[in-house]
Amino acid sequence: MSIISPIYRGEKMLNELVSRIEKSVETFTQDYEIILVNDSSPDNSWQIIKTICEKDKKVKGVNLSRNFGQHYAISAGLSISNGEWNIVMDCDLQDIPEEIPNLYNKALEGYDIVYARRIQRQDGFFKKISSRLFHKVFDWLSGTKSDSSIANFGIYHSKVIKEYNKMCEVARSFGSLISYLGFKVTAINIKHSTRAEGKSSYTLSKLIRLSLDIIISNTNKPLRMAVGFGFFMSFIAFVLAIYNIIAKLTGIIIVEGYTTTVFSIWFVGGMLLMMLGIVGLYIDKIFNQVKGRPIYVISEKLNC
Repeated sequence: MSIISPIYRGEKMLNELVSRIEKSVETFTQDYEIILVNDSSPDNSWQIIKTICEKDKKVKGVNLSRNFGQHYAISAGLSISNGEWNIVMDCDLQDIPEEIPNLYNKALEGYDIVYARRIQRQDGFFKKISSRLFHKVFDWLSGTKSDSSIANFGIYHSKVIKEYNKMCEVARSFGSLISYLGFKVTAINIKHSTRAEGKSSYTLSKLIRLSLDIIISNTNKPLRMAVGFGFFMSFIAFVLAIYNIIAKLTGIIIVEGYTTTVFSIWFVGGMLLMMLGIVGLYIDKIFNQVKGRPIYVISEKLNC
């Protein structure tokens, strides 16, 4: 079994994280590895990982060359995992290590993926609201049904991870890529804990950027909406043109002016810029993808 955890600002939680994972996993197997992926954390996380690895050869350390992001760190960890089953969990101890046996037992019933469903999320008000809002917008745009109570925490069979590792999308979201693969999946209810130390590194700007990446990478509905809206605006403009001709001939327009014309130009101009912006976002993702750069760079490995 492999347990993969991306690390960012986790120096105060690492020793407890590893200790609790080991106690939990050793209730059903001694054949396991813990992969800690340091996403260029600005604190002392990597030094602590090195110390843990020196004492415990079951713990593997991976240090990324710079901060690539949580989902890229997960991909880096999964690229070196050797377990038949893979647990992905955060380092802040909100994902409770003691739930690992429950995930494993459920997987043994014949599932390839078992998600951990947080029935009572111990997050702040803003994070809960932003998560629900994202899932509603994503569901509407993609035509799918997602669950805001499910994140990355779960257990995944090696055949799932093998296919995941083949996917080289630059705009990376672990959850959406796993969902695309299919396989036999279920979810179980688990307990969710408050963050052990500090606060989430996801700022509003990072959440918006991640949300845009996920939406643009998984659906082209915004482009189709832009086309539909363009036809709608053309129809409105045609109707207004007919009205103005009739109004001019019948004398309805008594005082001629330019207010309506100026307003229409500004309105249509704004809509055109918005449509170009949507197209630009998709072109940006294409540009980043065709460059063919690695999605992460590992600068150092320990116990690998």
